[in-house]
Amino acid sequence: MFRSGRYSGLLRPISYGVDLLLIHLVAYYLFPPTFPFFNYVVFITIAWVALSIRSGFYEIYRFTLVPSIMSSLVKQAVLFALIVFAFFGIYKTPEPSTPLILKYVLWVMTGISVCKFAIYYLLKRYRLASGNIRKVVIIGLNQKTQQLRKFFEGQPVYGYQLQKVFDLKKQKHSLEEVMEYVMNEGIDEIYISVAEMSNHQINQLIAFVDNNLKVLKFLPDTKEIYSKQLDLQYYGVLPILSLRRIPMDEPFNKFVKRSFDIILSLFVIVGILSWLTPILGLIIKLESKGPVFFKQKRNGLDYKEFYCYKFRSMKPNPLADLEQIRKGDERVTRVGRIIRRTSIDELPQFINVLKGEMSVVGPRPHMVSHTHMYAERVDKFMVRHFVKPGITGLAQVSGYRGEVEDETDIINRVKYDIFYLENWSIFLDIKIVFQTVYNAIRGEEKAY
Repeated sequence: MFRSGRYSGLLRPISYGVDLLLIHLVAYYLFPPTFPFFNYVVFITIAWVALSIRSGFYEIYRFTLVPSIMSSLVKQAVLFALIVFAFFGIYKTPEPSTPLILKYVLWVMTGISVCKFAIYYLLKRYRLASGNIRKVVIIGLNQKTQQLRKFFEGQPVYGYQLQKVFDLKKQKHSLEEVMEYVMNEGIDEIYISVAEMSNHQINQLIAFVDNNLKVLKFLPDTKEIYSKQLDLQYYGVLPILSLRRIPMDEPFNKFVKRSFDIILSLFVIVGILSWLTPILGLIIKLESKGPVFFKQKRNGLDYKEFYCYKFRSMKPNPLADLEQIRKGDERVTRVGRIIRRTSIDELPQFINVLKGEMSVVGPRPHMVSHTHMYAERVDKFMVRHFVKPGITGLAQVSGYRGEVEDETDIINRVKYDIFYLENWSIFLDIKIVFQTVYNAIRGEEKAY
């Protein structure tokens, strides 16, 4: 019997089989007749399975997001290309041309992508038709469990079916009632709020689920709005729980993000700034005295200070490094209003990106004086500095750009920044870039 879980017990082996069949069929029809097909099948099958296990290529669950799937497909494509080239390097046979190998990899990964997304969306449709359902209960009654309840009830596509919410803290239900209900109703997963249970009750519940093959999941004991993505690692046989996992810390992801930054910054610097800077510089100079570029100290990766560049949009003034710009600010020039409204003033920051001080997408850096202030007033504000700051970011395209009018603005900005660094993918970056361009063309209320 397959253990009840997120994935059907047969789905993963079938996925392996379909993908390997596609890999070998395309090779058979695309490569020349002299190609050592049998050796290739053995080599690539072993390499593909080992690679997929190591990369978690088939670790797709009902709550996995599309950008994560696309990111894993790109990573798998690069690694697959390397093992194909490795095969022809090991076997000294007439080697197909590099364009032919790349064509092969493209065909294979396109086919695998189609199959992967077809299964992903078919399962979603199946769950909407009440198939592949996970019956769940929630223990605890507070704001977090209410949010979870709304998620289960409002997102049937994930296949969770909430059966009941228990309240142990006010003694409306007992733990024994919960256990009896779970067994009688065939509940698959139990979600508990740690804040609503004693250590003794949690230990009892852990023993119960272990002995009855149920899944137990925890809502962290916190009233804060920040996202959490705890990471479990083993030091020998000792389990160590890290506070968060940052995808950008992985070497391959660092390479992908840095490559994206370099390519896009070179495109902007050569294709736009090369001709825009002289024209805009002349207009800025004609309207007011002062430099074309404005540079200001900001805090970046690991809290290190750097000079952030912008086209000057204000008259030179002693408060530029102390006071944030406000709506109707008299310091802003006429051309400054235009370039700020369209975010053109931010384009010189692609120089910061090319230098490695910033990234295209990331938490927006604040003035040094404001960083010190927010670090003291806003909990977890400093987490933003685990990654490079960005020209744009998830918070900015989610409505939290520009002036911080009250405490809620900066709290929500930090919330989105932490979610971004814990859930990064290159496709999330691309989505944010396109959303930023769209917002700049459309115009934003807080772009002043």
